[in-house]
Amino acid sequence: MVGIWELEFNKMKNNTNKNVLVLLCCILGLIFYPNALGAQEHPNLILTKKGVENIRANLGKVPLFDNTLSTVKQQVDKEMAMGIDTPIPKDYSGGYTHARHKSNMVLMQKAGVLYQILDDEKYAIYVKEMLMQYEKLYKTLPLHPKTRSYARGKLFWQCLNDANWLVYVSQAYDCIYTFLSKAERQKLEKNLFRPFADHISVESPQFYQRVHNHSTWGNAAVGMIGLVMNDKELIDRALYGIKGVHLDKTAKDDDGGFLNKEGKAGFLANIEEPFSPDGYYNEGPYYQRYAMYPFLIFAEGLHNAKPDLKIFEYKEGVLLKSIHALLNLSDADGDFFPLNDGQKGMSYYNDALVTAVDISYYFGNQDPGLLSIAKKQNKVLLDDSGLAVALDIEKGKSVPFTKKSINLSDGPDGKQGGVAILRSKDIELVFKYASQGSSHGHYDKLSYSLYHQGDEVLQDYGLARFVNIEQKGGGNYLKENKSWAKQTIAHNTLVQNGKSHYGGNYDIGSKYHPELYMYNDSNSEVQIVSAKEGNAYPGTMMHRTMALIDQKDFEAPFLLDMLRIQSQTTNQYDLPFYFMGQVLKTNFEYEVPNTLEPLGTDNGYQHLWTEACGNATAENIELSWLENGKFYSLTSVSSNDELRFVRIGANDPDFNLRREAGFLLRRKNVANSLFVSVIEAHGSYSPVTESAVNSNSNIDHLKVVLDSTDYTAITIKTKQGTNHIFIMANTNASHTEGHIVQIGDNEYMWTGTYYYNEINSNK
Repeated sequence: MVGIWELEFNKMKNNTNKNVLVLLCCILGLIFYPNALGAQEHPNLILTKKGVENIRANLGKVPLFDNTLSTVKQQVDKEMAMGIDTPIPKDYSGGYTHARHKSNMVLMQKAGVLYQILDDEKYAIYVKEMLMQYEKLYKTLPLHPKTRSYARGKLFWQCLNDANWLVYVSQAYDCIYTFLSKAERQKLEKNLFRPFADHISVESPQFYQRVHNHSTWGNAAVGMIGLVMNDKELIDRALYGIKGVHLDKTAKDDDGGFLNKEGKAGFLANIEEPFSPDGYYNEGPYYQRYAMYPFLIFAEGLHNAKPDLKIFEYKEGVLLKSIHALLNLSDADGDFFPLNDGQKGMSYYNDALVTAVDISYYFGNQDPGLLSIAKKQNKVLLDDSGLAVALDIEKGKSVPFTKKSINLSDGPDGKQGGVAILRSKDIELVFKYASQGSSHGHYDKLSYSLYHQGDEVLQDYGLARFVNIEQKGGGNYLKENKSWAKQTIAHNTLVQNGKSHYGGNYDIGSKYHPELYMYNDSNSEVQIVSAKEGNAYPGTMMHRTMALIDQKDFEAPFLLDMLRIQSQTTNQYDLPFYFMGQVLKTNFEYEVPNTLEPLGTDNGYQHLWTEACGNATAENIELSWLENGKFYSLTSVSSNDELRFVRIGANDPDFNLRREAGFLLRRKNVANSLFVSVIEAHGSYSPVTESAVNSNSNIDHLKVVLDSTDYTAITIKTKQGTNHIFIMANTNASHTEGHIVQIGDNEYMWTGTYYYNEINSNK
């Protein structure tokens, strides 16, 4: 065909009408090379040709980018010197073959980037040789020998990890695309990439055809290799799912959660459904962190290769908006709050958040607060976005990223509950009134956790799993995740009659969610959130109000917790407090049994040892403890409660659960009831000076002075003698409605949902 091109050109070269010549050449081009106009330049996925030129022009001028590049080069050079190993797959997470293939995918991606930036062919050769080994291996592979997964991969025990591999390797392939010969590309695409993409999609619809973080990885993998190969079928499959495929309604994933059964699938559906308009991801911050890498890296590829799609504007720009939501779901140290299945200690120093911060900054509104986080991360992406971040840090544009109180709605339309975070000085309250959260959700409606200076005061347990530690269940979810971590008793919320919310039934839990009653953070001295849940226990309405109050008589802001219960039946209510630290003092007597017995037989109670039992004998229950050099106190209004110290770890012969403490209030034979508590942070202890400062609670008395259908009022008397009152309107959340309440000799008048003031001041 080239000969025909030359023949026709020679016939026309003496034609004086150059316009005719050009036109005929274009026509001949379309005839003999119909795909010529659709040809792509490479790289075009994460790196671009223009971007690479810009990066090269700035090398040696931008310290953060240069240091990242140097670190990556050292890592890859070290691995290259050790040779290539692509073993036959046989292990679960954490095993050698699993870890080796996982390492290989990252090495190929990094080596591909180094080839583009440094223009050193040794990196392209390394990627090429490894890809050719995988081409030879993959066409011989059956399904992975480990059979636990609902969707087995070939390189890995589950399709999820296969998708991880392809997301990274597609970037490497794009980087060396023009280095390879046409025959080499055809070989890889025919024997490796296309079969790989087909296996994790059309051959595994139970993995691919759903709305879940697993499928997001699958969509991104298929779409990214499709973009590199310029394969419209794969790109459409990634964006919109597999046409005509519907899942079995009884299908379950590895975690026991039911798969999506509504026919919604594809990358766009995975943006539409899990994210609320505020950017909250319904599976929780741990899995949002995990999913943000494929979300954003595929979006960056779509932006570069398919700009007309305007992916960063999709659903009102929710992908970029979600980064700010995710960053706000972390404590003072940057660790994500372990809502739902979340591993403690996961923070925004994770590589996925480097991707999130850089892409959000570059493609968003260049929020200078993100630069301060990038400085803490101390590395950037080796692409256009990473260079932009590093350049602007070097120009001194960084300002602190300020975390403020925030209320994040849940659900695609923002109407399925949410998560509120109240922040006051060094105190952070995380109040969860969200939806079930897909298969990674827990049965913990109206639960909360409390933080002080980045340390847990009252904890959310998170997941029961030792991620990628082979000795612990192959690094996967342990059976205790279902029997303990997901159960209601594992959380700081109400348990009725020893049963978990919604009976621990996923289908029922997925139908319902709490309703926000009110949220107000406009007054820095009294920030408040309140929500109701009427479906966790049929016939019972729970209404929980939590206020973070900054009052001059207290060293730090304190938490006021009011939990009202209205029920059609008489019940037993358990309210646990999973405190972190060493018990110092109580105002009640308790007995320690000679032998430990589990608190119950199911619903998580089988995993709690009863360490001590007592009964409330005063109007208030008081407990103080010490943790990490700081003192804390719990004061609760008593109602003839049974009191129990408990410890996690019963019926756990493999030591899969953390042996942590809890304190439980048990109230029996009541229908309607009210739990009121105050939690204080106060004082400090220094092991250097061996001195304790302000080690006692500042509360003299906590009292309920009114509890009716319409209003609940409590008073807090301090040891300085001041007396404050808090009144909550239980049935009218309007911020403009006026109220008049008579309590004793005092009449209280106010506008809005709540009233807080010092008694004997202006009413």
